[in-house]
This record gives sequence, C-alpha cells and structure tokens, in this order.
Amino acid sequence: MAAAETRLLVLGAVMLFEPVNGYQIRRELMSWRIDEWAHIKPGSIYSSLSTLTGQGHLARHDLVDGGRDVAVYTVTDGGKAEFARLFRDAMERVDPLAPLAFHTAVLLLPMVSRADFIDLLERRLEALRRAHTERLTAPAEGDPDASPPHLPAVADLWSRMDRTEREWLEQLLDQVRDGSFAFAGEPTRWAPPPDDPGWQMDADRRRYRQLLRG
Repeated sequence: MAAAETRLLVLGAVMLFEPVNGYQIRRELMSWRIDEWAHIKPGSIYSSLSTLTGQGHLARHDLVDGGRDVAVYTVTDGGKAEFARLFRDAMERVDPLAPLAFHTAVLLLPMVSRADFIDLLERRLEALRRAHTERLTAPAEGDPDASPPHLPAVADLWSRMDRTEREWLEQLLDQVRDGSFAFAGEPTRWAPPPDDPGWQMDADRRRYRQLLRG
C-alpha cells in the first residue's frame, strides 16, 4: 500500500476510536482484513503511528491504566487537516486501474459530513465521465494492425471496469442522498453485536478519557 493510503487509513482509524492504544488500532484494522486488500503488515501499523506522531499529526499520551503503562493516541488539529487533505485527494484521484486510495476513503466515510461526501462523489463521477469521453474521442495513433490483436480485448476490460465504477457511484450517490449510512455529526444507527471486541475498546476509551482529564 502506498504511503498516502496508509496514512489516511491510520489517521482515520485513530479519529474513529480516539483515545486509543496501538494494539487496539492494530486489532481493529486487521479485522478490516487490510492485510489482504491493502497488503499492510501488522508491524506497519505501529510504524505508521510512530511516524504520524513524529510529524505532529498524532499526539501520544503515556498513561498508567490499572497499574499498567499504556500509550494512547489522539489526533491533533494538524492531523485532522492532513486527514481531510488525504481524503479529498483519494476521492478525486481517478484511476480505475489503481482504486486503492478511493476504496480506503469510502471505508472512512463516517469521518466526513454527508454534504461533503456527496460533493466529492459528484466530483469523482464527473471526472470519470470526462475521462471516458476523452478516451472515446482521442485520435488513434499509429497503425492499428501493428498492435497485437489481443490488446483490444484488454482495452475492453478497462472500459467495462470504468463503466462499472460509474454505475456504482451513481447508485451510491442515490443512497447517500436518500439518507443511507451515518456521517460525521449524525447519530449512529448501527451497533456491533454484544460479543464484539469493540465494546471493550469503548470501555477503554471512556477510561482513557478520564485519565487524560486527570
């Protein structure tokens, strides 16, 4: 996974669960199967937490929790600005053959407002339409007979992938406009099952907040 996508993912996860310790972030992100679709190794999460802290995007707080030393992380104002920049770039960057940044941003949609997400989806959809039109109207270069005959089949695959994303975006836009999902500033409508580890994370978070208040 590219550095920008890793930064977006880790910043977004900390924003979702702060204050949160490194093990909890690792466990949560691994439950998203980022090792499979993003090819992130568990150790890279700790490395990213350290790097983002050194850059001032995260704040590390060393606490004593029940006699145990624990480092918890929160997002700084600079980190929130960096997340917003990375999220916007991931949404607007159009490359059907390299969709990882966009997929990462969609996973973190609860961190932005509904209005902002709609605006970014509309921008992406328009960019995809424009790119598709430009490819269709671009003049042919060279002798088509000089190219291997299987290349048009590959080009057709790319065109179908492009069309599939545009259709999916249109459907997602309709869902978001109709009130689906929960965005920043809106009440959460979904809760994990009673045996989900997230409940322990929530209890830890409330305790960390009390410790941080001193």
